[in-house]
Amino acid sequence: MKNESQRILIKGGRLIDPKNSIDRVADILLADEQVVRIGSKLTEPADRVMDAAGKIVAPGLIDLHVHFREPGDEEEETIASGSAAAVAGGFTSVVCMPNTTPPVDEATSVEYVHRMGRQARKTFVYVMGAITKERAGKELSEMGLMTQAGAIGFTDDGSGVQDTGVMLRAMKYASIFGRVVAQHCEDRSLGKNGVMNAGYNATVLGLPGMDPLAEELMLWRDIQLVKKTGVRYHAQHISTAGSVNIIRQAKVEGLPVTCEVTPHHLLLTEEAIVDYDTNYKVNPPLRTKKDIESLMQAIADGIIDALATDHAPHLRSEKELEFLTAPCGIAGIECALSLYRKALIDTGVCDWSRMLAMLTFKPAAVLNVAKGSLAVGDRADVVVIDPDAQWTVDAEKFYSKGRNCPYHGWQVKGKVLYTLVAGEVRFEEKE
Repeated sequence: MKNESQRILIKGGRLIDPKNSIDRVADILLADEQVVRIGSKLTEPADRVMDAAGKIVAPGLIDLHVHFREPGDEEEETIASGSAAAVAGGFTSVVCMPNTTPPVDEATSVEYVHRMGRQARKTFVYVMGAITKERAGKELSEMGLMTQAGAIGFTDDGSGVQDTGVMLRAMKYASIFGRVVAQHCEDRSLGKNGVMNAGYNATVLGLPGMDPLAEELMLWRDIQLVKKTGVRYHAQHISTAGSVNIIRQAKVEGLPVTCEVTPHHLLLTEEAIVDYDTNYKVNPPLRTKKDIESLMQAIADGIIDALATDHAPHLRSEKELEFLTAPCGIAGIECALSLYRKALIDTGVCDWSRMLAMLTFKPAAVLNVAKGSLAVGDRADVVVIDPDAQWTVDAEKFYSKGRNCPYHGWQVKGKVLYTLVAGEVRFEEKE
């Protein structure tokens, strides 16, 4: 149903539109779900005028990797609560992963996620379908029917597809349907019992380690399959220096390979686990300072395509289990922008324009959707950011149901003031 949005004039903001190489002070007029006009000192009539002086006005952020837990684990998160958290974080489009209970491995489940996203009326909700039935890695799902239902891509996220033959067939089918294949790279013969990065710290803590090779071997294998099939391939949450080198070489060869990194793999190392705090338990696990340095260099070099949150809420009671049995994951979509600022801008790795590119048009390109820019005629998905606002991360105030956030209590800079989806204000900072 067409949104009867107001005419909204956003005045005097620093308009950063990386896709169109725009970074200047400008006014922007939104109406009928679109960007109507961009210019200096616009005087067109508007139902609402927002003063954005000293603020950043950018395309709405796109998160390639979220877990909204519905269907099946609504006590951890719902599409409604996750969507509310997303717009609070400045995200106007998100991609839900299919590792729900039951998994999204057939068309009706895809349609269900889309329907619940529309009902939530916050962010735009995409969904990836499972590569294999039940995410068991053995029999391909009905990829064609899920494509018809609107699946934006395919992944068995949480489980890498172990069988090379199955993965090859999946890539062939995805190529036919024009969809991206995303992979959680983990060779379980090396990493199945691991709960943290393999190495000295795991030995000292008495915890089974996950060798970086578990990630790198599957990534290398998949890229050989990409050479054979030509499918668009996306490596999820890469975390090691070795993975960076593999991706770097794939891009040199001109292969259709993209990748993402998360805030926790840029800000946290395996040393955070010294007290067995399960809020630091993630998969892939937190790595070393050397790995972070390699990821940072890859961002500086333009090797990394997207910044993704891997927002993964869990019940407090689950995260209070011992480290070996607690689930992996961090809830952090609401503070992600500030964390990226801390990791990348405050350290001089990149500027706002380069960072926002990895949160807007570059992830849109991975998905092959026409989003992530603010040219006249574009969909009016907009975020207004106060780049210097200082605030304290308080997980107890999250819109998300998840409280499993290791950043609780952190002092950060950069705050979302408004999030507009199709020209409608879906989030407004009240404080």
